[in-house]
Formats: sequence, C-alpha cells, structure tokens
Amino acid sequence: MNIEEFKKEIEIDEGCKYEIYLDHLNLPTFGIGHLILDSDPESGEEVGTPVSEDRVSECFNKDVHTVLSDCEKLYEDFYTLPEEVQRIIANMMFNMGYPRLSKFKGMKAGVDARDWQQAADEMVDSRWYNQVTNRAERLVKRMRSV
Repeated sequence: MNIEEFKKEIEIDEGCKYEIYLDHLNLPTFGIGHLILDSDPESGEEVGTPVSEDRVSECFNKDVHTVLSDCEKLYEDFYTLPEEVQRIIANMMFNMGYPRLSKFKGMKAGVDARDWQQAADEMVDSRWYNQVTNRAERLVKRMRSV
C-alpha cells in the first residue's frame, strides 16, 4: 500500500486541528483524528488547548502504524487484497478502531470471499454508515468499483 497516499486520504477525511476538540461522538481528539488516550499527556486537558505541529505529526504516524497493524490482525491476508480494498479497510480502521471494525462480520465475509458488492452492502447496513455518512458513502462507492 502507498502509505503516503493513505495518509493524505486520512488527512482529508479527518481534517487537522492543532488543538483539542470533541469528535462526532463527543470524545476528546486532536490533530488528524487522534483520540486522546489516558496515556497521552493531553489527557484531561480542556477543549481548545493548543497542540504542537510536531505532536500532531508524532501521533498521526503512530496511529497509522497501529491502524495497519490492526488491519493485519483482522485480515491475515491484508496485503494480498487489492490496494483499493486495503485503503478502504484501513480508512475504516482509522475511523473506528479494531474493536468496532472487528464486529463487521458480514463485511469481513464479503472481503474474504472477494465479493466486493457484499462487503459494500454490509458497510451500508451499519450504524457507522449513519454516523459518518459522507465518508461512508465515498468508501462504499469505492468498494463497489473494485
């Protein structure tokens, strides 16, 4: 997978904020969709607290590494999938995280069977689709075109 292209795509989907904000689920976040963890020094800081460009970049690179590792955990053959499918799955993993994406059993069955229409149908049939509709519609359209 072209990691730089993936990172550009995520930055477009997530946006980039150099301060703490609340995401669509009201969770404290900063940078390029970095959900603040208890272990982060920013944990407990107020919304609006500035975050440096270096810190945003550090967290984004770490998050991308974690996402790709989680994709391999969920799909043992992840890097044998078409690159477009890899990027769709990785985008969803970045957006939702492993615990939530691992519950997309029907989508996984579709991907495992290389049935991109089934995978797309299962993406639509989810709460995630209604939470991030514009992003989800773009990803579903891309899955249908594989």
